[in-house]
Amino acid sequence: MKLNSSLLRDAGALYRSVQSVMDLRFRQHGLKRGQFIFLTRICENPGIHQIDLTMACRVDKGTAAKAVSKLSEKGYVQREADEFDSRAWKLYPTEKGRKLYQQIIREENQEIAICLQDFTPQEKEEAQKLMRRLSSNFESYWLAEKNSQHRTA
Repeated sequence: MKLNSSLLRDAGALYRSVQSVMDLRFRQHGLKRGQFIFLTRICENPGIHQIDLTMACRVDKGTAAKAVSKLSEKGYVQREADEFDSRAWKLYPTEKGRKLYQQIIREENQEIAICLQDFTPQEKEEAQKLMRRLSSNFESYWLAEKNSQHRTA
């Protein structure tokens, strides 16, 4: 049997490379193993419920809980109990978290510029459209698998 396309391997290699650089850049701030991803989503969606953060980051509840706990310990995020559901947490960035978020976005923009450096404006737009389409195509499959695993666990 032969692999039909190296697309996912290539995307995975790019993702791991970016993660590695980001981990190095933000290590001095106490962030590890992609915790900056959680911080960016919280900063971009203040008051996000922890379960929604789990879905946005495409991780399991335990991974999100650990990341939020670490971000909270470091003073980047604060958790507040939801006023309508005491089991749910709403997440907000602290001032310290918002400042770090600005640094993360600068780094992310730099990495995007490096990835797209030889692209024409049309190629940049097309790459974005294709990436959104790839994600959209896979999302329903991912959700079905996630829900299937949840039922059997």
